[in-house]
Amino acid sequence: MIEADRLSKIYGIFAASSDVSFKIHRGEVVAFLGPNGAGKSTTMKLLTGYLAPSAGVARIAGHNMMTDRIAGSSVLGYLPENGPLYLDATPHSLLSFLGEARGMSPAARKERIEAVVDICNLDTVLYKPIGKLSKGFKQRVGMAHAILHEPDVLILDEPTSGLDPNQIRGVRDMIRKLGENKTILLSTHIFQEVDALATRALVINEGRLIYDGKVDAMKQDGESLDDAFYRMTKGVNAMT
Repeated sequence: MIEADRLSKIYGIFAASSDVSFKIHRGEVVAFLGPNGAGKSTTMKLLTGYLAPSAGVARIAGHNMMTDRIAGSSVLGYLPENGPLYLDATPHSLLSFLGEARGMSPAARKERIEAVVDICNLDTVLYKPIGKLSKGFKQRVGMAHAILHEPDVLILDEPTSGLDPNQIRGVRDMIRKLGENKTILLSTHIFQEVDALATRALVINEGRLIYDGKVDAMKQDGESLDDAFYRMTKGVNAMT
């Protein structure tokens, strides 16, 4: 459902992403890990078609995201880190506008807005200006946007960044529920989320994929996930 085939993104002499390859199959929830600046967000933007690769191919549900992006986007929900929202709009007006932009009929828009409001727990803020909402509710609006068209694939970039513990728990529960019937690639710095939500992890460092495997297999000799990540991304006995 998600495929990176030797993806690279080069800026001058700097490789933000270099020869990255992996496949994520239907129904998997995969954590995408790496230090700041390692290439996670760049790789996610390549996968969504937001950026054009310098080399390689990104595919969503078999669709090349450069040559067949519209078809690929129809089955993809993308939540970028600090995703842009229309702050003067309400969640309801924004979702209605986005549904119309995607060609949904009035009846389909109404049904899907009701569904995502329920999934994302937006009923108490549905008619409040987005600019007046807490960061947690703004993230929920972004998630509602991402799943409005019932995509089979979700790519979520730091969905709990900057949230308080209660907000993190709420977003985590929402992702767990969505993971029951969707394929999800989740970028996060919170290792509790990795243990709670994912069975497989991808680790990227300095633009290169250095690990692709089970979360538990990252740990050696009783390490915590935190310790394993530190060892791997510092280049000491890095697993490949």
